[in-house]
Amino acid sequence: MRSRLVIVIALSLTSALVLSGCANKKESPQTTTKPRVALIMKSLANEFFKTMAEGARKHHEKHANEYELIINGIKDELDVNKQVELVEQMMAQGVDAIVIAPADSKALVSVCKKASDAGIVVVNIDNRFDKQALSEAGLRAPFVGPDNRKGARLVGEALARTLKPGDQVAILEGAPNAYNGEQRKLGFMDAMKAAGIKVIASQTAYWETDKANAIARNIITAHPDIKALLCANDSMALGALKAVEESGKAGKIAVVGYDNISAAHELLNEGKLLATADQHADQLAVYGIEYALQMLRGEATPEDKETPVDLVTKRNQTEPKPKS
Repeated sequence: MRSRLVIVIALSLTSALVLSGCANKKESPQTTTKPRVALIMKSLANEFFKTMAEGARKHHEKHANEYELIINGIKDELDVNKQVELVEQMMAQGVDAIVIAPADSKALVSVCKKASDAGIVVVNIDNRFDKQALSEAGLRAPFVGPDNRKGARLVGEALARTLKPGDQVAILEGAPNAYNGEQRKLGFMDAMKAAGIKVIASQTAYWETDKANAIARNIITAHPDIKALLCANDSMALGALKAVEESGKAGKIAVVGYDNISAAHELLNEGKLLATADQHADQLAVYGIEYALQMLRGEATPEDKETPVDLVTKRNQTEPKPKS
């Protein structure tokens, strides 16, 4: 009788311990698991995206108890396939949200739709997804970023104030498959048309310094009376400035850019670069990350959110940036 009682007590204690262990395992994820956010950018060789990544890291350091951060980027601005692979890798790793600056406004929609269907929150930053591609795929991915057309028009207007109607200018465009590149070209065109300035050439340099240098040299040779080069990012502006110097026309051909990378600051101070636009790269990913976290908490629905873009010239380039 005594041995039977001992067995019953032992079994009861074992059951209690097992149930206790199961309860602890069930509660553990609720108390320790944090959402995992993947930031996927374009070329990390571009200073703009290096600044974006650094801003994201600093934000995560201050909010490490709220989420985990994985940062990815591609080496080549045009390596769309690699960016698709990165999205697939993040899906395989089971992230909760993807914040992406797509290298191609259309080609990344399909894989991001797969991520969304898998229950991953997708937030689009920097370069807006193509609206028709989104509609055809049935993807709702909010765009969190600046109005690139408005920013480029501000830069174009600053240039126009130094020119006169009838003057000739050229545009160095971004990649043709990038929505933000298209919008910046349109913004430049808006400003030139309003000022009566003639755009005699517009060619893509695919965001790259060396390609911009070669194209700018050709344009200057073909159009010796040209007065300015409008570049859709500062990396291309660096190449255009070198071409102006090589042609012996420094001070005679104005150059403007877009992005306000650190390499542009000294050029602005020296008067070599007339103007650029600041879309606050250090905060751009942060805006997307914060919005993704809000969506994960059920505090926001997928809707576009416009972020700041400001004109930067020699006169105002040292003014403090707005706080996020």
